[in-house]
Amino acid sequence: MTQHDLPPLTAKRAASLFADETGAATAEYAIATMAAVAFAGLLVIIMRSDEVREILTDLVRRALTVA
Repeated sequence: MTQHDLPPLTAKRAASLFADETGAATAEYAIATMAAVAFAGLLVIIMRSDEVREILTDLVRRALTVA
């Protein structure tokens, strides 16, 4: 198919093409999923640090200690 085989882009055709939102929800889900994965990766990096691990261990230890 060459450029000359394409139908002419009239104002009406352009409006219908730009108004078509087919696949928009899928793209939004993909972007949200990528953001969630990036956030999870950041949390993994934070949780692997010794300082955070020590703080969480101390928090759990104090929560489970019977006073």
